Amino acid sequence: MAYHFELDIAINAVVKASRLCRHVQDSLVSDDTVEKKDRSPVTIADLGSQSVINLELLQSFPNDPIISEEDTDTLHSHDYLKGKVLELVDAQVDNVSEAQVLEAIDYGTREMGYQSRFWTVDPIDGTKGFLRKEQYAIALALVEEGQVVLGVLGCPNFPLDDDRPEEGKGCLFYAVEGNGAFMQGLDQDKRERIHVDSISHSPNARFVEPVEKAHASHTAHAQISSALGITAPSYRMDSQCKYAAVARGDVSIYLRLPKDKSYQEKIWDHAAGSVIVHEAGGRVTDIYGKPLDFSRGRKLQKNKGVVATNGKLHEKVLNAILAHAHDLAI
Repeated sequence: MAYHFELDIAINAVVKASRLCRHVQDSLVSDDTVEKKDRSPVTIADLGSQSVINLELLQSFPNDPIISEEDTDTLHSHDYLKGKVLELVDAQVDNVSEAQVLEAIDYGTREMGYQSRFWTVDPIDGTKGFLRKEQYAIALALVEEGQVVLGVLGCPNFPLDDDRPEEGKGCLFYAVEGNGAFMQGLDQDKRERIHVDSISHSPNARFVEPVEKAHASHTAHAQISSALGITAPSYRMDSQCKYAAVARGDVSIYLRLPKDKSYQEKIWDHAAGSVIVHEAGGRVTDIYGKPLDFSRGRKLQKNKGVVATNGKLHEKVLNAILAHAHDLAI
C-alpha cells in the first residue's frame, strides 16, 4: 500500500497526542475551570499535542513542511504552562529537550509553499468541546499537490458504537487515498473498515452540525433540513468528529454553511476528515459542489462552506442549498 510508512508514523503520532490530551482533560479540566472560563488546560493540551505530533513527523520526515495553528508565544511569559507542556511531552516522547519541544511547536508556523507535499495538524479541534468534556479531535493529514492523500483523526470521547454507549469511547479513524477508511479503538489494535450509510430518501436522513453558532449558521441548516423533509433533530457536536460520524454511518449529512459571506474555512479543520469520508464511500464538497482545494494556503480560499454526505444525498443537499441561496444570504 502506498503511504504505508507515512500512515504508521501518523497513527503513532495521533495516538500519543490523544493520550496526552486525554490526560489533561481528566486531570486539569473541572467544573471550576469551566465556570471560570479558564482556558489554561486547553492551551496546555493544544501545545503539548502539537509538539508531540511535530516531533514524530520531523524524526521520520525531516524535509516535510508542517502547517499547524499554535505557536509558543504564550509559553514565554507563563512558566507554569511551559512546565506542564514539557512534562506532558516528556511522558510521550523519549529523550527530548526543552528546546526541541518548543522548536517543534513553532515549526508549524513557518511560511511555505502549498503546491507540493506537506502535513497539516490540528492539535485540538473543538476546544470548547474539550473543555466541556464532550467531543474534540486530534487531526493530522498529508497533502500532495493540493490533494489530501492520508488522514488520521483521534477522537478520545467518540463512542465505539453510537447505538451502544456501554461499549465505551475513544476512537481512531484513518484513511489513505484509494485504500478505504478504517476505525479502531484508541486503546485497541483491532481495526474495522467503515462505510457511510445507504440512505437515499432524504426524510430518513439525520444531519450533524457544529455546536457553536459562531462557526456556522444553525438557522440556514434548519432551512435546508426542512427543505429536504428531514424531521429528526440535528446531531450537534464539535470538531472533525462530525466527519467521523458521516464516515461511520451514524449520520448521513454534515452541513457547515457559512455564517457570513467573508468567512473562510481553515485547511486543518477539514483535511483529515474529508479524506476519511471520501474513502468511506461519501462525498465532500463546498456548498457549490466544488472539491475542497488545499493548495491555496492556510485557508480554503477557493471554497465556500462545506457539505459532507453519504454520496447518495449529495446532489439533493446541493440543490436545496442552491434553491434557498437568496434566503440564506450565501
